[in-house]
Amino acid sequence: MSKKMVQALFILPMLHDADRILHNFVLSFDFRLTVAQQAFEGLKNANRKVRRPDCTLATVDHNIPTTSRKNFKNVEEFIEESDSRLQCSTLEQNVKDFGLTYFGMDDKRQGIVHIIGPEQGFTLPGTTVVCGDSHTSTHGAFGSLAFGIGTSEVEHVLATQTIITRRSKNMRIQVDGELPPGVTSKDVVLHIIGVIGTAGGTGAVIEFCGSVIRGLSMEARMSMCNMAIEAGARAGMIAPDEVTFEYLKGRPLAPKYGSTEWKKAVNYWSSLASDDGAIYDKTVLLNGKDIVPTVSWGTSPQDVVPITGVVPGPDDFEDESRKIACTNALKYMGLEAGTPMKDIPVDKVFIGSCTNARIEDLRAAAKVVKCKKIASNIKRAMVVPGSGLVKLQAEAEGLDKIFTDSGFEWREAGCSMCLGMNPDILSPQERCASTSNRNFEGRQGAGGRTHLMSPAMAATAAIVGKLGDVREHVVASPVLAKVQPQVDVQPDTTEPETEDELERILDQPADNEPHANTSASGDSSGAGLPKFTTLKGIAAPMNRPNIDTDAIIPKQFLKTIKRTGLGSALFYELRYKDGKEIPDFILNQGVYRDSKILVVTGPNFGCGSSREHAPWALLDFGIKCIIAPSFADIFFNNTFKNGMLPVVISDEAALQKIAGEATAGREVEVDLVNQEVRDAKGNKLAGFEVDAFRKHCLVNGLDDIGLTLQIEDKIRMFEAKRTLDTPWLDGSGYLKRGKRGATKIEPAPVPKTNRGDVKTEPLEW
Repeated sequence: MSKKMVQALFILPMLHDADRILHNFVLSFDFRLTVAQQAFEGLKNANRKVRRPDCTLATVDHNIPTTSRKNFKNVEEFIEESDSRLQCSTLEQNVKDFGLTYFGMDDKRQGIVHIIGPEQGFTLPGTTVVCGDSHTSTHGAFGSLAFGIGTSEVEHVLATQTIITRRSKNMRIQVDGELPPGVTSKDVVLHIIGVIGTAGGTGAVIEFCGSVIRGLSMEARMSMCNMAIEAGARAGMIAPDEVTFEYLKGRPLAPKYGSTEWKKAVNYWSSLASDDGAIYDKTVLLNGKDIVPTVSWGTSPQDVVPITGVVPGPDDFEDESRKIACTNALKYMGLEAGTPMKDIPVDKVFIGSCTNARIEDLRAAAKVVKCKKIASNIKRAMVVPGSGLVKLQAEAEGLDKIFTDSGFEWREAGCSMCLGMNPDILSPQERCASTSNRNFEGRQGAGGRTHLMSPAMAATAAIVGKLGDVREHVVASPVLAKVQPQVDVQPDTTEPETEDELERILDQPADNEPHANTSASGDSSGAGLPKFTTLKGIAAPMNRPNIDTDAIIPKQFLKTIKRTGLGSALFYELRYKDGKEIPDFILNQGVYRDSKILVVTGPNFGCGSSREHAPWALLDFGIKCIIAPSFADIFFNNTFKNGMLPVVISDEAALQKIAGEATAGREVEVDLVNQEVRDAKGNKLAGFEVDAFRKHCLVNGLDDIGLTLQIEDKIRMFEAKRTLDTPWLDGSGYLKRGKRGATKIEPAPVPKTNRGDVKTEPLEW
């Protein structure tokens, strides 16, 4: 199942002791994770179970429809698209087969995974949160180490509750001072990305700090960390503090407030902040007063300007690759350099996504549109809550009526138009004011044009019919308040009637050791991938920077429950137009149709999503090696997991030599054993570095899961210690669900609440 559609979380604290370090990798034993359908397929094929069902949560979000569910009976009858229906129904079967907690479409707590995880108290400080979605970085707002992973890594975590990962660099972004009125966390993070670029945080975990960050609510902090990935970072983090603890009080899956466990947890969480004088690999210092409402103009999150600015032109950039990117972006976006941003009309407005679909976001947008109507040129304006509980709270506060009276559509929870992987899409050349996180070409629909901004700014665009400055329409203090919603839904914790039933639900071994599935673990020999030693073949040249995963394989091809057959979709929108090949595209030309190697001269290849479909598509086409000056972290990891080799050639002269051979249509040889790139005659073109452990696995065709299961005894020792030290991370408390089964927490009844004007007080449950 597409990891973009089905999300699950695993939690495990990181280990820092030396015996867990494997050749510059850290073997981490503590998570909450996202589930991808292909990962379940891998588990079944290897006869493996999910090791820690209690630390796993599943939901549907990316490609489900957001239309009314008043008549919802089941997935089969409700979802019209056959591929989306197959994904959802297959997931429902898998969560039953593997005994996982699942929030389905008939559950009021269903929603976008990065919203429901924190909302339920499943995301906690000091944990490692992994998920098959790049915006897992959202959870770092709680002081967790949270990052997206590919499907192969999802399978690894499901099977072993560990992950092998590289120690990241440390980067600090400190924002001090005060934010001007109308400026929100979305403006702050867009401003940051504009300053450091989409590759500015590559290889690093960004810690956001400073007085501005400390003054943000948890919901605003989540928006900040959500978009750390758009700055190229592995993750974003904010130190937990009293704001964090206040948010977690009463959350169903957090330690019970006031209990001994709660006090112990808070004491531990309080120790997680960085030490005074901590050393960072890179520090960026910004002043909040310099930040104004910010919007994007191009096809990358780094293409941003203040709303008071103008569309830039190629001459505004010194770097040649940025000049080329600007030219291409202006053409795609249908804009002319020098156009005031406030003169750009929009066709549609989208308020939602894992970045900005929380109650605080909806309140900010409602404040702008209250007692107003959307402009006559707006074809469609949508508000999509991030979860069923956010939707209920908004309706209890009367926000839905404010939106609908203004002309907005009020939808059910889901990812919706953020990535156009569902019926909510843009038509070609339609322009959208969007609160989502990415503005890549085709992100919200083939040919669609996306401008990123805050919820209040998107609401302003809906009212004026073009990009607008919220400060000209709302006179108030900063739009986002610090009010924290309390949507406390306690799960059904009915005690099982028999010991056998309890054991079945918890799947605990008879010796009462920590909750783990250890039977049917499959082959642990470590073998499983074709060996990669040398690769000789035609190399296709590609001179483009920031080639993102949406460009490598568009989202409409992600609705598959298989890993194969994606080669025809590789670079689809660059290879085809109206179903016919574009002759100028390199892979449609002569010998390049049989390319085994891709030579990219632009930086940051594979940026964007965590979708493992990108390397699957390359591999299915026949490309097993990509040579580039730099790669996005998640894509880089995903290639190794599929027996592919990403080669970093940072020396410009050496890279151009290789590109010259590729342009001439001659074969290139990549020798992993000797770490060299040679021409067809055997002459060395360049040397390259590769991590020793990854090289060992590729050369010997070793399977990470099998290797990890060889140290299963050490995993169990860690779990036993963790249960004693941090018992709130075990999920046994919420897995006791009685006779209704182990696959779903039953929702609590929804209270009846009188409607009214926008309120600031939370809805009590």
